[in-house]
Amino acid sequence: MSSPGPAQLPQHVAIIMDGNGRWAQQRGLPRLEGHRRGVEAVRTTMNAAREIGIRYITLYAFSVENWKRPQGEVGGLMGLLEFYLKKELATFVRDGVRFRTIGRTDQMPAGVRRLLRETAAATAHFTDWHFILALNYGSRTEVADAARAYAAAVVAGTEKLADNSWATFSRYLYTDGIPEPDLLVRTSGEQRVSNFLLLQCAYAEMVFTPTLWPDFGKADLQAAVDEYGRRERRYGLTAEQIKAGAK
Repeated sequence: MSSPGPAQLPQHVAIIMDGNGRWAQQRGLPRLEGHRRGVEAVRTTMNAAREIGIRYITLYAFSVENWKRPQGEVGGLMGLLEFYLKKELATFVRDGVRFRTIGRTDQMPAGVRRLLRETAAATAHFTDWHFILALNYGSRTEVADAARAYAAAVVAGTEKLADNSWATFSRYLYTDGIPEPDLLVRTSGEQRVSNFLLLQCAYAEMVFTPTLWPDFGKADLQAAVDEYGRRERRYGLTAEQIKAGAK
């Protein structure tokens, strides 16, 4: 089947990058080598997204639960993140990609926080392509943070408690100003969402691929986009209503 046309392209694709450890284990390599190869897959996927025409890519890079992993692995991941940010800033600027993060990034190591701020500031004026990294992210902590901020706004008088619409509350999520994902992809064959963008993905199409993240490339992303193009998004309506609305 041919690739979907522009009208069928997802504007925003969110990806749960899974399988780095298994990729390394299958090859008798340290887990950190799997993560290093996973960083290369990030670069490949970003280039592929731009070639396909996907304007927003969000990658689940580090969850609030990932701090529980062995200290050596966590330290290695932070080092890889610093290396990636230093290396890719010039590429983001060259390609006009806006870089943002979602999550409790204030709890990341100081060196990482500094690079995150510098990269976001240097790319803040770009509007065509958007790259969002979920770092120290968890959907439940996001909701807790949003509820606290919304309650504080009500107490301060800048919000009204009676205006409890999704449009109002969603402004207090980490993703304010970012369109909701149209497509959620998880690699490695696992079929769960792991506390990732639970509210934002309420109507997202989901694709689960057996490909381990370090092996994920343009063909895999294109296959997910093609599958998305074959889906009928109803948003609670019937198929008949959707067809009638298209006439």
